Amino acid sequence: MFFCHAQGKNCFIESIYSFGDSIADTGNLLHEGTIGIFAPIGSFPYGETMKKATGRCSDGLLMIDYFALNLNLSLINPYLNKSANFENGVNFAVAGSTALDTSFFVQQSIYTPVTNTPLNVQLQWFKTHLNSTCSLQTECSRKLERALILMGEIGGNDYNNAFFQGSTIDDVKSFVPQVVERIISAAKEVMDMGATQLVVPGNLPIGCVPSYLAMFYNADPSAYDQNGCLKDFNSFAMYHNEELQAALEKLREAFPQATIMYADYYQAFMYLLNNAAGLGGTYNFDISLMCGLPGTGTCSDPSKYISWDGIHLTQEAYRVMAESLIMQGFAYPNYNIQDQWKC
Repeated sequence: MFFCHAQGKNCFIESIYSFGDSIADTGNLLHEGTIGIFAPIGSFPYGETMKKATGRCSDGLLMIDYFALNLNLSLINPYLNKSANFENGVNFAVAGSTALDTSFFVQQSIYTPVTNTPLNVQLQWFKTHLNSTCSLQTECSRKLERALILMGEIGGNDYNNAFFQGSTIDDVKSFVPQVVERIISAAKEVMDMGATQLVVPGNLPIGCVPSYLAMFYNADPSAYDQNGCLKDFNSFAMYHNEELQAALEKLREAFPQATIMYADYYQAFMYLLNNAAGLGGTYNFDISLMCGLPGTGTCSDPSKYISWDGIHLTQEAYRVMAESLIMQGFAYPNYNIQDQWKC
């Protein structure tokens, strides 16, 4: 069980604080100002299932929304919406964000134009918010003890930006340890401030994502697995996830009283893929003609599809993934959360 059930009484978690990128952003980039491939997210068809374009990179809700609903909380508002209600937590995730600071990519000659809000900036936002809501460290600690910290997904754009600009898998592998260290460092900072309930997601199987399948098409059938995914890119994602899980084991040793769970977004996605009604057809992705731009269209019923815009998923796909994380054991160690996260 990922969380105590929404119908349970005296649920221990009263708020969610989320970091990350477009997998979790509920509107920060929209308030910051969208550019480039993210320019269309502030208008339909983005948000069409919700009947409102909120800046979410989907037709509707994201996994973080389903996590909040499972805890019987309101949807978690973006930090940059200063008029929002933050009683149930704050979302600091920004679409396009990276785990590593922008200066790292400048040094590597990797262009990252979308946003300059890496994990370190989001962490500063978190500290600023806490300072504005609790005056004493003990008060902040009590607040965080009843909070779920969602540390990502973050790191995907560190890799996407490099791969999409021609870096090899070996090149990108070389800085995976730095990405993982940055995630763990941020988690330590939050826990030092009093947080005791963390969920740290891994990377998705990028070799199954239409953007990768279209941009890195390979004429050799052996480059693909039985699901039609690019094996080398999925192996890379698994490498990141293995490094992250090893680092989390050490983090648990340093914070033995905390609940630190690994959310296996990789296997949750594969569960979704393996249980889909049918797969096939063209990838229908063109990075120069992103969803929402003139000349593009959408399917009549997004709930029948996994991919929304070739990079992000549909609301229905996120719902299935969220439920599999909550109910199917794709988050572990599999603590008895239903009892542990109650008064």
